[in-house]
Amino acid sequence: MAYRKLGRDNKHRRSMLATLTKQVVMNESITTTETRAKETRKFVEKMITYGKKGDLVSRRKALAFLHNDTEVVNKIFNDLAKRYENRNGGYTQILKLDERRGDDALMVILRLVEEPKKEEKKEEKKPAKKSTKKEDK
Repeated sequence: MAYRKLGRDNKHRRSMLATLTKQVVMNESITTTETRAKETRKFVEKMITYGKKGDLVSRRKALAFLHNDTEVVNKIFNDLAKRYENRNGGYTQILKLDERRGDDALMVILRLVEEPKKEEKKEEKKPAKKSTKKEDK
């Protein structure tokens, strides 16, 4: 399978992932388990990509996934799309914490990347100068 089941049936899993996605968008950071964070990251990145497209179809897809929460969708399409307009993916990062005390589940922080990705400037190679001396033949 291409996704983690997270010990839940389909409806509960989709609802949980939508809620986690909403929390990441609104708070820009959440603390959760590693497996939930890795699965939620896919949906957060997809929602921001929809926001960057900005068309009506993308807005409707985002609304459908996020349970018609217009406040979250407006933040994605107005704020986050502008923040990441020059970035091609990689809108989130996962920072590892310690294990949870009760069940030793690895806890992580899933957060949106703060600064836009810096484009690297590649220096052009200058052609080697030809010698100006004339060779005697």
